[in-house]
Amino acid sequence: MADFDPKRIRRTILDMAYSGKTVHIGCAFSIVELLAVLYRTHLRFPDDNPRHEHRDYMVLSKGHGVMAQYACLGEKGWLSDEALHNYFKNGSALKGLADTHIPGVEVTSGSLGHGLSVGTGLALAAKLSKTDQKCFAIVGDGEINEGPIWEAALFATHFKLDNLVVIVDANGFQAMGTTDEVMALGNIESKFAAFGFDAVTIDGHDEDSIDETVRKLCDTQNGRPKALIAQTVKGKGVSFMEHDNIWHYTRLNETTYADAIAELGAAA
Repeated sequence: MADFDPKRIRRTILDMAYSGKTVHIGCAFSIVELLAVLYRTHLRFPDDNPRHEHRDYMVLSKGHGVMAQYACLGEKGWLSDEALHNYFKNGSALKGLADTHIPGVEVTSGSLGHGLSVGTGLALAAKLSKTDQKCFAIVGDGEINEGPIWEAALFATHFKLDNLVVIVDANGFQAMGTTDEVMALGNIESKFAAFGFDAVTIDGHDEDSIDETVRKLCDTQNGRPKALIAQTVKGKGVSFMEHDNIWHYTRLNETTYADAIAELGAAA
């Protein structure tokens, strides 16, 4: 059984980014522990089938971080090593943004602000079908500048979607700068609470805290949707990438790839 080791997941992301000559490394690294805990413990896929009608849903609204999800789908055995190695190359099914053609990817995303709306629809459909399916939706903190996020939040509260867990990857950056520079967000937890969510803020790299918090939120069936504000570090795991927004769009070269691999110390 896969253990979803964060070091190995980050190594897979580095290999994909280097062989595919692509970017978005920092925003993939910030969500590694969140995805690892969800896939390891909380997401249920009957018969280990990513298309099973009674599966839980994992919506990556910040689709530019999809390398982290692809790495987890590789851990599940749903993507082969060859597929991961060919990421972003001509002819590959694995594109630079989330794409529903890949089993396990629920929403095509990359244009920000839309994934949560789809996630609320999935959560409502599960409620209407009287199943116990859950929907997790990961949004970036920069992404919540987008108005549809808050329309979806109103919808979730109105329809009492307590099977919906919004996870905010609060790394403090978006593509063009810090979130405070671009559009200050204030207290994100308070904002979701004001919209009628059960909201809590935690360290988004502490796997035990993520596990315990998700469990408590999911066990509380009170008619209120849930919001987990995960304080994360963009570029987490490699010192010269952490808190440096240049790694939103910078490609690895031979030297930076080798330096990053050496820091991670993770086996391929």
